[in-house]
Amino acid sequence: MARGITEIDVHTAADALVAAGERPTVERIRAHLGTGSPNTVTRWLETWWQGLGQRLDGHQARLAVPEAPEAVARAAGQWWGLALEAAKASLEEELSVERAALQADRDALLKDREALDAEATTLRSENETASTAKRLAEAQSTELARLVSRLEAQIEETTLQRDAAIAREAEIVASRQALEQRFQALQKSADAEREGFLQHIRAVEDRANAEVDRTRQEVKELKIQQIELVKAHTAADKAMQLLLDQAKAESKDAQQELSLQRTRTEAAESRLGQLQEVSDAVEAAIRRARASSGSAAGRKKTFSPSPKKRSKIAGSK
Repeated sequence: MARGITEIDVHTAADALVAAGERPTVERIRAHLGTGSPNTVTRWLETWWQGLGQRLDGHQARLAVPEAPEAVARAAGQWWGLALEAAKASLEEELSVERAALQADRDALLKDREALDAEATTLRSENETASTAKRLAEAQSTELARLVSRLEAQIEETTLQRDAAIAREAEIVASRQALEQRFQALQKSADAEREGFLQHIRAVEDRANAEVDRTRQEVKELKIQQIELVKAHTAADKAMQLLLDQAKAESKDAQQELSLQRTRTEAAESRLGQLQEVSDAVEAAIRRARASSGSAAGRKKTFSPSPKKRSKIAGSK
């Protein structure tokens, strides 16, 4: 019930409807009262119908005229009984209609209740599904937060590694530049040594050509020395060119293989050692050549032929 109503309220409303010339029904009583559930109105309306006969009998007694003739009183009683029977028949018909309507309302309410129960079951199922989805979403959110923290740590570690790699790259570039400068210095030194060596060879050749008339034997020895020196010079040039090509290739590989920094540094140090060995070998060859030229000059001085032999040589020419 929207608002509590009593039996007196329903009976008063039914009396008011009858006084207004209307037949009291559940809907009219509810409309008259402005509230009340159909079940409650129907129950109190039945008690109103049940007490209607007694109230009509009392009303008939109040309307009886003691001085009226017996025929009139009998006729009035019969008329009143017929009226009561007609009223009862009409009321019973109305009551059956109202009961049928009430039963239809009850059936509709039952259907509505069943529909509401089904909807409530569906809502409970959806609520459970939503709760499960919520728990799953919370778990996923926790897992995502953990993954985000892990990714942030990895990003920080990667940043540190990148900074270290950049610093290491700068060190390798500086080391490469130092190696290139050292190589250039070695190359300049080797070029200077080679130029001096060539000048020395030219001087030896000049002296040998000047002394060719003195002795063919000395010329042969000088030619042999010249051939050896040229071979040594050629070998030195080839070694220097090979080392230059290797150094250029290694310099190019150093730019493409920054990730192999330690290996590259060790290889560069190994190549530097080879350059030093070659430089030492070139210097040793130069010293041997100088020593050989010095010994040849000494032999020239000690092998100075006598005037007679010189004349014989001139005669043979």
